Amino acid sequence: MSANADVWAVVPVKDTTNAKYRLREALSKKLRRHLALDMLEDVLAALAASPGLAGSIVVTEDVAAMTLAVMYHADIASEGARDGQTGAIVAAARRLAREGKGAMLTIPGDVPLVTPEEIGRIIAAHDRSPDFVIVPAHDERGSNAILCSPPDAVPLKFGDDSFLPHLDAARRAGIEPKILHLPRLGLDIDNPADLAAFMKIPSNTHARAYLERMNFGHG
Repeated sequence: MSANADVWAVVPVKDTTNAKYRLREALSKKLRRHLALDMLEDVLAALAASPGLAGSIVVTEDVAAMTLAVMYHADIASEGARDGQTGAIVAAARRLAREGKGAMLTIPGDVPLVTPEEIGRIIAAHDRSPDFVIVPAHDERGSNAILCSPPDAVPLKFGDDSFLPHLDAARRAGIEPKILHLPRLGLDIDNPADLAAFMKIPSNTHARAYLERMNFGHG
């Protein structure tokens, strides 16, 4: 579908000063913050290069994340930014619904391998309203992307095991969910095993370039 479908991407970003705590055994606090911002830049770059989107919104109060949002022409929202991923996305859904937007596409800031082509596949799958398209994490436990039309059609609640509950929530809302398995978007970087998997996949991402500069994975 084209931008006329009025699909808005929403990227929630927490305070990056102690980002990616579960990577603390592999990376220092400073490196984790830098990596989180590089991954966010990879996501924002992919969104900016996706012609099917009407726009993007970064929900954050983090100054460095705001700077990246401006670089990639994304709007900035602060409502819900301190309430975790769920609170940020729920607030954005309410805003988009209030403004009469057609659909919301949630994307986390820690999927650096995502491509405009994968984002395009999600948008192409959106061919009705109400609609619900979901991309599970690689372990089929988490929800790495959700397109919801209207934006507040289904109550969303994120966490490590949100995928199956989101399918149930969509069905309770009267929408049969569409499931897309997208391998690059499916790899979110949460723990050292995810990081190792990421480094095995060749990419021209900011995140990989930074890790290579830091000699990560080279003994």
